[in-house]
Formats: sequence, structure tokens, C-alpha cells
Amino acid sequence: MIAYQYKNNVYLNITNRCTMRCTYCIKYKWGWDYRGQSLRLKKEPSAGEIIREAEALRRKIDFSMEKSEIVFCGYGEPLIRLETVKKVAAFYQNKGISVRVNTNGHANLYHGRNICPELKGLVDKVCISLNAETAAKYLAVNKPRYGLKAFNGVLSFTRKCKKYIKNVYITTVQLEGTDTGKCRKIAKNLGVKFMARPYL
Repeated sequence: MIAYQYKNNVYLNITNRCTMRCTYCIKYKWGWDYRGQSLRLKKEPSAGEIIREAEALRRKIDFSMEKSEIVFCGYGEPLIRLETVKKVAAFYQNKGISVRVNTNGHANLYHGRNICPELKGLVDKVCISLNAETAAKYLAVNKPRYGLKAFNGVLSFTRKCKKYIKNVYITTVQLEGTDTGKCRKIAKNLGVKFMARPYL
């Protein structure tokens, strides 16, 4: 499934690729299922396919032009498919609809450049996942392909992101052993907003 509903938002599952293999990842714990729907993709959809699915769902639900969002978030890291995100986001910006990206913050490491300027004017909100307060704990819990440097990579991405996007959040899942207070302090030191989320 490409487009799925959470609350009155349209969520877009555009890839199953990821740069981490988190110990708590629900796509493995739930067998790629999300509330009775499979988010395992047979192939990665084109921008056109994503928009068609998103629009079909948007017409079915109580989608508010003022309050609802198009959210890039599925069982994979959306910014791996940066060009596709940009095309779909541009479509919704032209409609005056808010766009959010939920990300692990590895995009600059993955693409080998600062991609944050490319999101300006296309993305209204970025939520960056930081589910550990130290590099060592981040490595143990999230198992990033970039090793110990991944943690500082996320912090660097956050700093760069806030230069181009108004609403930037550090989000922390309330996992056993994660110090949410320290993650909140990291967000404060970075000058971005913070949100703690319960584990599903």
C-alpha cells in the first residue's frame, strides 16, 4: 500500500529501503502490516502513482485543507527517494496543502551532500527521529549503516534543516532505556522543537 490514513492525514509509504535496522522497528514486529494493511511494496511507485493513490484517499477521508497534512512516512526512509519527494511535495504545495516529512535524519549522509536547501518551499515540517541520547546508544538501538558517525550526522542534518524549514522537530519514541529528557535537551540546544511519542 502506498497511501494510508492516520487520523485525518494522508501518509505516503514510498519506499521500504532504510539506512537503519532498528531493534524496535514495527515493520518487522508487525510483519509489514499496519492496522490490517500491508505496507510492503512490490516496487517503488513513481511520483504519478503516489499522487493518484494519495488523491484517491484524500477524497475518501475527512481531509481538512487547513489542518490535515500529506506526510511522507512509511516502512522505509522517504528521503532516500529525494527527487520523488520533491515532485510530490511540489504538487501539494501548488494546492496549498501542508507537507510533512518524517525522517531518520540520514539524508545528507546517504546523498553525500546537504539536501536541506532542496526542501525549502516544498516541505512545511520535518520530524527527525532521535531515539537515543548518545552516539553509542544510538548505534546499539538503531543499527545505522553509517556506524558511530550516524548520531552526529543526525544532529548536523537538524542544524542545516532549520535554516530552510520553519517547523523542525526532534521526535523521540519513549523506549525503555532512552532518556527522553536528554533528547529534549539536545533538541533545545539545536534550537528546534521536541516531541516525545509513545511506542506503538
